[in-house]
Amino acid sequence: MIVVEGLRKQFGSVIAVHDLSFSVGEGEVFGILGPNGAGKTTTVRILAGLIAPTAGSATVNGHGLGEGSQRIRAMTGILTESPGLHDRLTARQNLAFYGTLYGMRGAPLNAAVERYLDLVGLADEADRRVSGFSKGMRQKVAIARALLHEPQVIYLDEPTTGLDPSAAKTVRDFVADLRGLGRSIVVCTHNLDEAERLCDRIAIMRGTFLRVDTPAGMRRADGPAAVRVELDGGAPADALAAVLTRLAFVLRAEARNGGLRVELADARASTPDLVAALVAAGARITALAEEADSLEDVYLRLVGERGERDASPKGQHAA
Repeated sequence: MIVVEGLRKQFGSVIAVHDLSFSVGEGEVFGILGPNGAGKTTTVRILAGLIAPTAGSATVNGHGLGEGSQRIRAMTGILTESPGLHDRLTARQNLAFYGTLYGMRGAPLNAAVERYLDLVGLADEADRRVSGFSKGMRQKVAIARALLHEPQVIYLDEPTTGLDPSAAKTVRDFVADLRGLGRSIVVCTHNLDEAERLCDRIAIMRGTFLRVDTPAGMRRADGPAAVRVELDGGAPADALAAVLTRLAFVLRAEARNGGLRVELADARASTPDLVAALVAAGARITALAEEADSLEDVYLRLVGERGERDASPKGQHAA
């Protein structure tokens, strides 16, 4: 659905994005994580056809940036960090106004407005001016606006910012529903837990993508997968470790705290064979869990706890 090749954006001497290449499949939720100034919002604005890249190319559903930008905007929904609503209009009027900009009219427009007001929990507040809305309520209106015209590609920039836990869950559930309908979704977020729960793949960004992988792959990328096995009686842990070291799919096995720590080349594929081998050797297994870095650990290693910049093309970077 989205194909990006060598994208670069420079504002004067400030390099916001450089050497950016990736793709997003149909029905995929793709997360972009990064500190402030990493280029997340700039990337989204380029892909939504709102600003032009300095170099590189991108296509959205077969339409290229530039000549196809108008078509891209028509099939795209975008939620920015600032809702940008008309304060003197009610929630219903805001949605109706923006719907007309997408060419919606009459009964289909009215039905879509009512549907999304109900979806974000604002049906009872629909005729209040948004100037009196809380930050969370304004965010809900903006989310409804981004989805109103049933876009094929959706960009969500910090979608749950300012929302209470119940409203945030509603948004996350709806993102999952949209994925099921084949919509492609790019989520920019600082919320690591949210990214891990929502996204099929995650990119960690600082000017360019430092790593792209599934959440599970991201946590395991810096070493072999390790499985912790808790035991309750049966064969001694030392003897079991000796048995495991002779298996081709086991890289290392050691007794630890009355249990076992086993390194595997492929935890997902090998764990069933590991369990079978342990049971055959007389183990009494009470629990088995994969050991992996948290997404936060990986993020901080790549980005740096102080947010320092990586080496990049000559020029100043966005703050």
